[in-house]
Amino acid sequence: MSGRRRLLITGASGFTGRHAVAYFAAGGAEVTAVVRRKPETELFPEGVQQVVCDLGDRRAVAAMIGAVKPDQVLHLAGRNSVPESWRDPLLYMETNVMATLYLLEALRVQPASRILVAGSRLKYRPGAADPPHPYSLSKTLEELVSLAWGTLFAQPVLMAEPSNLIGPGPSTGFCSLLAQHIVRSEAAAAAGSAAPAAFRLSSRHALRDFLDVRDAVRAYGFILDSGETGRIYRIDSGTERELGEVTAKLLAHAAAPVRVDWGPQEEHSRGNPSLSSAVPAKPPFESADTKETPEESGNYAVISGWKPEIALDRSLADIIGYTRAGKEGRLL
Repeated sequence: MSGRRRLLITGASGFTGRHAVAYFAAGGAEVTAVVRRKPETELFPEGVQQVVCDLGDRRAVAAMIGAVKPDQVLHLAGRNSVPESWRDPLLYMETNVMATLYLLEALRVQPASRILVAGSRLKYRPGAADPPHPYSLSKTLEELVSLAWGTLFAQPVLMAEPSNLIGPGPSTGFCSLLAQHIVRSEAAAAAGSAAPAAFRLSSRHALRDFLDVRDAVRAYGFILDSGETGRIYRIDSGTERELGEVTAKLLAHAAAPVRVDWGPQEEHSRGNPSLSSAVPAKPPFESADTKETPEESGNYAVISGWKPEIALDRSLADIIGYTRAGKEGRLL
């Protein structure tokens, strides 16, 4: 990103948000980090403006946009737990749909402000399939209203669909959860105490595309600066890997025995690795079965000038290092 653009990042205290704030601030942008509540510890680099704003409060969002007057907005805020979406579906509509609309509406007074909305591969195709869970419905609606708002009101709206993002930081994704299990197992072995219960996974043969979050953040920069409005940009590594392979690579870092249970569905399940199967939902990475290809949708765009740079092995090593260091949410 060039120049001193005013960049507003929502969801700044989250996994991707923290990486995004650090990356764009280092690149010279005037970054405003939007958080829902003030964090107890300092999360952002010096010079980053932190704003506390409830994106579900329409007036608060309008006041924030009026005060910051951003040139660009990276909208990362939202909820992404499939089981939680079953328990509180209205919360997902409010957080992922209405909050996005409040942001888009507030930006209408800044017609030159480009906004990149982070979508999800877990969307479904209305008319061709039923929504698999409330989270999928919320992200599908978020995409539909974002692109429609851009068309109706001539706003420069762009969409991104990242694959499964991994890397050092406070992630709740599969790789980070397994890394935490490895570190707990190492600590138990060092203390001579009982090993933790086995980490349950559903299928070693399920395929997933894993992309380092730092590569994804670079891609967001390319899209914000030169992306074509009204388009959807898929962000992934281009390589699908079996969960068994990724698990083995992580376990190779372990300094103590680690218990892993592949579960009764190993040979046929294509579900997400999960600590528990007792949830009324398809787990978070279920999109491998239903994802659209660019040819099917006809609306996916290529990110000019961007390609992944961080290899899977480095990502996994960095995750283990971050977890062992006990950084309490701070990035390495």
